[in-house]
Order: sequence, then structure tokens, then C-alpha cells
Amino acid sequence: MKKKKICFAASSGGHYEQLMMLRPLMDKYDSFVVTEKTFYDIAASGEKLYYMHQVNRKEKTFPLWMLLNAFKALNIMFRERPNVIITTGVLAMIPLCLLVKLFGGKLIYIESFAKVTSATETGKLMYKLADQFYVQWEPMKQIYPEALFLGGIY
Repeated sequence: MKKKKICFAASSGGHYEQLMMLRPLMDKYDSFVVTEKTFYDIAASGEKLYYMHQVNRKEKTFPLWMLLNAFKALNIMFRERPNVIITTGVLAMIPLCLLVKLFGGKLIYIESFAKVTSATETGKLMYKLADQFYVQWEPMKQIYPEALFLGGIY
């Protein structure tokens, strides 16, 4: 049986902080972290770390940065070969999520803790693709009826 290799992926800031609540899983499995390269201080001590370019869908250069992130994601896929990706989003992580699925891996998406009554744009897309989709607030089950609610990860 092939050993599980898990990619933990999130944008910087709050999404990354939520992802770091899953550190016990990082310690349990062969894993690595992917986040955005920003001025935000990353506290991933001991984890192998890769960076994506931060993307803003309102900028004119949005398509270029998404393409660049797709190439970065492809490089990460060939280097690491993850079986599973666990992500709290957002936009910069989409190419990596799509590639993991394309290569036969599993996608686990955790909708943001900040979203109590409305969906993120990335969440709407990932809901259709995810093998497991988690919400952190009970009211979110109205938006994502097939999602799993286990409470917050904090």
C-alpha cells in the first residue's frame, strides 16, 4: 500500500493560520506546506515549504499570475507527488488543487472559519470538485448541503 503524502495548502493570513491548526496531521504524515509569498510572517517550523504568487482577481495581471502558479504547482507535483491536498483556499491554490485531482489524488477543502452565512468564490468551485468538503459553522450546511460539519478547527 502506498504511503500517504499530504499537501497542506492555503493563502497567507487567516487561511494559513487555520491550516496550521492541523499541525498534528502534518506531524503524523509525510507532508509539506504550500502558501503565498507575502510579507506575512510564516510560522511553519520544520515543514517543507513552497510558495505561490499571491493572486488578486481584480488585477489586470490575474491571468498571468494564475498561469505562473499553474507552472509552480506542476513543479511541486513532480517533486512531491502528494496523494492528498488539504486546503483552506484561496485563489492562488486552485491550480495545485486541480493538478492533484488530475493526477488522481484526493482533495479535501475546508471552508473559511470567517464564513458563517455566505460562501467564498473558491469554496463554490471546490465544492464541486472536493472529495470531502468541510464547513466550520452549522448555517453553512444550507449553502453546501453535502458538506461535513464537525465544528471549527480552532
